[in-house]
Amino acid sequence: MGRFLHTFFSPLDFLRAVPQVWNGFQYNIKLMLLAEALVLVLALLVAIVRGLPGRAALPLRAAAIVYTDVFRGTPLVLVIFMILGFSTLNVFGLSSQSLFVDGVIALTLVYTAYVTEVYRAGIESVHPSQRMAARSLGLSYTQALRHVVLPQAIRRVIPPLLNDFIGLQKDTALITVIGLTEAVAQANFYATDYFNYAGLTVAAVFFIILTIPLARFTDHIIKEREKRERAQAV
Repeated sequence: MGRFLHTFFSPLDFLRAVPQVWNGFQYNIKLMLLAEALVLVLALLVAIVRGLPGRAALPLRAAAIVYTDVFRGTPLVLVIFMILGFSTLNVFGLSSQSLFVDGVIALTLVYTAYVTEVYRAGIESVHPSQRMAARSLGLSYTQALRHVVLPQAIRRVIPPLLNDFIGLQKDTALITVIGLTEAVAQANFYATDYFNYAGLTVAAVFFIILTIPLARFTDHIIKEREKRERAQAV
């Protein structure tokens, strides 16, 4: 037991590992922020495409469905390696020359597929009568979507969106598999240099510190929504 505590929770090694792991953790934060910003926009666009009416939009709807099915069904780590392979081999002219960019692309592709379904569920939760009422007032399909449907849909899906982003924050650690020196990689470097795994504990603490506030904020949003729904029911 004492050996386990010394290996993972040695105070001296914990403090000594903090600067090194923090240098890598900054990459995790940058990956998270950039990927989340891209996912929010791209997932909404894909969700809108999936809901386009008419036969003319069928190819676009089919492409959106294939995209979401493929990337929701493919493990993130495989997507990371595929993006690295495309970049390294210059497949389709894709050559980022940056592991950071490759990581952002992989995270964005996978989480856009997940968040697309969250947006789509929110859009479909808005009663069709509201869309029809907007159209009867002279609004076009796009105007009804923008001014009536999306504002309600986005408010309803904020909690599941935040939960997906909690997952994204943690999954930035998987980028270490392609050699980006983020927090987990730095923790492993520390373990190699000092034969102690306290660096992994430091990395875990950093991720927990980043995740818990967002989790509590998600809980707060859910409780506030429940209060409003109970008040409206009364």
